[in-house]
Amino acid sequence: RTHCQTSGYSLTERDPYNNIVRTTVEAMAAVFGGTQSLHTNSFDEAIALPTDFSAKLARNTQLILQEETAIPRVVDPWGGSDFMEALTDKMEAHAREIIEEVEGLGGMTRAIEAGMPKARIEESAARLQARIDSGQQVVVGVNKYRTEDGGEESPEVLQIDNAAVLEGQLSKLERIRALRDPAAAEAALEALTAAGRADPADSSTPNLMALAVDAARARCTVGEISDALEAAWGRYTPHSSVVSGVYRSEYGSEGPDGGVSDELRAVEDAVEAFAARAGRRPRVLVAKMGQDGHDRGAKVIATAFADLGFDVDVGPLFQTPEEAARDAIENDVHVIGISSLAAGHKTLVPALAKALKDEGADDIIIICGGVIPQQDYEFLKKAGASAIFGPGTNIPDSAREILALIREKRQRAA
Repeated sequence: RTHCQTSGYSLTERDPYNNIVRTTVEAMAAVFGGTQSLHTNSFDEAIALPTDFSAKLARNTQLILQEETAIPRVVDPWGGSDFMEALTDKMEAHAREIIEEVEGLGGMTRAIEAGMPKARIEESAARLQARIDSGQQVVVGVNKYRTEDGGEESPEVLQIDNAAVLEGQLSKLERIRALRDPAAAEAALEALTAAGRADPADSSTPNLMALAVDAARARCTVGEISDALEAAWGRYTPHSSVVSGVYRSEYGSEGPDGGVSDELRAVEDAVEAFAARAGRRPRVLVAKMGQDGHDRGAKVIATAFADLGFDVDVGPLFQTPEEAARDAIENDVHVIGISSLAAGHKTLVPALAKALKDEGADDIIIICGGVIPQQDYEFLKKAGASAIFGPGTNIPDSAREILALIREKRQRAA
């Protein structure tokens, strides 16, 4: 059985109502392919968390395909199409190459440990971003047919009161812990840890899923269950390496000498000029704070900036602002780039600015990117952010702006 979700990567902040069409086309592709389960993204997910209105439109997109077309009532709508069969054969051939590579590494578990699947995903994302930034791949409203006068209509945006959410969650936790049987909860967690430490090859070892269900029934929280297993296994830290050369090579070359495009060359020259004056290259920490587990966009930025000549450090997922500040200080960076996709920016960015100030490092520039509503830009700038780059921002343009911010900061310090 197959579950499909429409692409989050194709959603745009500019002309966001175009996303309704994109999601419809992608949903049709999934239904044509015979998916058993489907998630359609809301059109405003490149701006903020979905509103009830946008979520209803996303749901109705599925209902229209289901009830108003005959697509779901045909077993194979593309059956007999030479075009579709050729695409299928091509996909199968590439899939087999990847499967053989995974098998050669010893299976999927070993491949994940080696970082292979993540690297392939990040490489593909960097190639796509380079094609969009260079105009090779058209995104309507972003790099072609763009509304230059800013007259596009802005949709209603869902606002999240993070302080109220935190207060409500803490209150729920206190209530659950007050009502549960403490001894039963503790015993369930201890059983999980013991099973995690046991030899998995031992047939007498209890099933971990069953023990996790028992712990949940004893009103243990997800965090407590995770902590119980962490006590046995430790915490997994994924590879945070940056693929190199992909963005630069995909962006395109010009001229008989095979050099990079004039736009990229201008950025690279500016980086080299900065390094000559400052004695080192501009250094950026790309950080993911809070409970946002999405890092593909952050890795694309890291890859592209490294290809443009920046020194780039990548922080792990789920950092606290204090941890990100320490990383920035230890790596002696000029800039921290905060990637936000989960509506935590109004809490996390002020906390990061405070952490840097407390450490005497408020000369480090804070910039933000990702899914951030424009009405929050002024708040973030007052909280300490020097620049904000929304979805669809051209990466060479953002690199030039960041270089200007670093130069300006150095001049003021001098």
